[in-house]
Amino acid sequence: MAQTDPTLTRRTLHYYWQATRNHLGLFIAMVCSTIGFGVLLTYGNPFMMSLIVDRVSAGPVAADQVFQVFWPYIVALIAINLLGQASSKLQDYTLWKLEIAVSYDLATQAFDALSNQSMTFHSNRFGGTLVSQTTKYMNAYSQLVETLTFPFLPVLESVVMVCIILLPRVPVYVAILMAMLVVYAFISYRMYKRILRLNEQAAGAQNNLSGELSDSVTNILAVKTYGREDYERALFDQANREVVARDSKRMMASLARGVITACIALCIMSMVTVFIAGGNAWFGITPGTLVLMFTYTYTITNQFNFINSGLQRLNRAFGDAAGMTTVLDEPRLVADAEDAQPLVVTEGRIEFKDLDFWYTDGDVKTQVFDKFNMTIEPGERIGLVGMSGAGKSTLTKLLLRLSDIQEGEILVDGQNVAETTQQSLRRQIAYVPQEALLFHRTIAENIAYGKPDATMEEIREAARQANALEFIEKLPEGFETVTGERGIKLSGGQRQRIAIARAMLADCPILVLDEATSALDSESERLVQDALARLMAGRTAIVVAHRLSTVASLDRIVVLRDGKIAEDGPHEELIQAGGEYAYLWGRQTGAYLES
Repeated sequence: MAQTDPTLTRRTLHYYWQATRNHLGLFIAMVCSTIGFGVLLTYGNPFMMSLIVDRVSAGPVAADQVFQVFWPYIVALIAINLLGQASSKLQDYTLWKLEIAVSYDLATQAFDALSNQSMTFHSNRFGGTLVSQTTKYMNAYSQLVETLTFPFLPVLESVVMVCIILLPRVPVYVAILMAMLVVYAFISYRMYKRILRLNEQAAGAQNNLSGELSDSVTNILAVKTYGREDYERALFDQANREVVARDSKRMMASLARGVITACIALCIMSMVTVFIAGGNAWFGITPGTLVLMFTYTYTITNQFNFINSGLQRLNRAFGDAAGMTTVLDEPRLVADAEDAQPLVVTEGRIEFKDLDFWYTDGDVKTQVFDKFNMTIEPGERIGLVGMSGAGKSTLTKLLLRLSDIQEGEILVDGQNVAETTQQSLRRQIAYVPQEALLFHRTIAENIAYGKPDATMEEIREAARQANALEFIEKLPEGFETVTGERGIKLSGGQRQRIAIARAMLADCPILVLDEATSALDSESERLVQDALARLMAGRTAIVVAHRLSTVASLDRIVVLRDGKIAEDGPHEELIQAGGEYAYLWGRQTGAYLES
C-alpha cells in the first residue's frame, strides 16, 4: 500500500492559508461570529434557564410579583437571543463571502501553476485529471472551512464553556467528563490518520477514473474507427472498480470509527444520568445545575458525534486536495530568471552555441544534442530535415523554451533566451505546428489569439492572406462560427489555414513551422504552401519537415542526424553533393528506384 507523504496535509493547509490570509478580516469575523452564535444560543439560553429554575425552586412567587422578580432574566434572555441571531446571520454572510473570495484566489493559483508548467510536465499527465484535481482542490477548501465552522469550533467552545460554568459547581463531574472526552478525541484522531490515507488513495483512484474518461472521450474518433469501444470500456471499468474498492475501504474504516465513538458517547450519557438522578441527594446539587449538567453534556456529546462526520469530511477534503497540492509543490522545469528581461528582436538572428540537451525517462538518460552549433541569419529561411528522432522538433521547442537546455546558449539578436521572460520570447516567435491548436471559440477569436486587440478588418485580411477567407465566408455564421473543441468542426486544411492566419496577424519577426503541411491532402497543401510562402516573407523562418518538397525552395537546408548537422546548404547544392539529403529526395520523388 502506498504511503502518504506526511507533509502533504501541512502543505495543503499552507496553500489554503496563503489564500485565506488575503481575506483575514472575513476569516476573523467568521470565527468570532461562530463562537458568539454558539456561546449565546447554545450555552447562554440554558444558563439563564438554570437561574430561573433555581429561583423557582427557592420558593413560590406570587402572581403579581412575577415580572418584578423575573424581569432581569427575561431581559437577559431577549438580549442573548437577539445577539445570538445577529451572530448567526453574520456567520452565514462571512462564511459565504470568504468561500467565494478564496475560491477565486485558489482557481487563479491552480491556473497559474498549470499554465506556467513545462510541456514535459503536461505531456506526462492527463488533461482531464488536472481539471478534476483543480475542481476538487477548490471544493475541498469549502469543505474544510465549513467543517471548521460547524463541528470543530462548536466543540472547542463547548469544552471551554462547560469548564467555565460547571467546574466551580460540580468539579468531580467535569473531571470525569473531560477524561472521557479526551479518550473520545484520542481514538477519533488515531482513526482519522488512518482514514486520511484511505481518502487520499480514493481521491487518486477517482482522478485516474477521470483521466481514463477524458482520454477516451478526447480520442473518441480513434475508438470508434478501430472498433475499440469494448477495450476502452474494460479500461474504464478497471479504473471504476478501483474507485469502488478504495471507497469501500474508506467506508468500512469510517463506520468502525463511528461504532467505537458511539459506544463512548453512550458511556458519557449513562454517567450524566446517574449524576442527575443522585446529584441532589449525594452532593446537594441544585435543580438548575442539574438542568445545566444534562443540557450541556447532551450538547457536547452530540457535537463530539458530529466530529465523526466532520473528520470524514476533513479526510475527504485533504484527500481531494492532495493531487493539486502535489502539482503546486512540483518545481517548474522551465522558469524565468529572477532578473529576466523582455526579449527585444530587431533583426531575428538566431544562434545555437555549444548546446547540450538530454532527457531522462526513469533512470535512462537520452542525449539529444552534444555541443551543437548552428547560426541562422536575419531573414533567412531554413529547413530542418532528417530521420525521426534526429532532434528537429526538439530544437524548435528549445528555442521556444518549452524545455530548458542543460549546457550552452541559445541567442536571439545576441540575447540569451534563458535570461529573458518566456512570454516576451514566445510573443516574438509565431509557431505553427502539425496539428493546428484551436480553441473551442469563434474563428475570429482563434485568428486574433496572437493579437487580441485586432480589428475585424485585420482579421479578415489575415484570413485572406492565409487562403482561409473563402471557406470562412461560406460558413453559415462566418467568422462567428465556433470551431468546436480543438477545431473538430473544421477539416485539417481549414484548421491549418486558420492557424496560419493567426500567425499572419501576430506578425512576429521569427517563424517556426513544425510539420505544418505533413497531414494535408494535395489541394489543402497547395493552399497552405501558398499561404506559408507569404507568411515567411521578410521573417527568419525555421521549417521542420519530413516532406522535402516543403523545404526545397528555402534559402538553406540543414540535415540532422543523431543531434548533429550531417549536411547544410541550399537544395541544389545538397542534391549535387549526393549525400543523405539527395538520398532522401530520391526516395520521396522517385528520382531513382532500387533494383
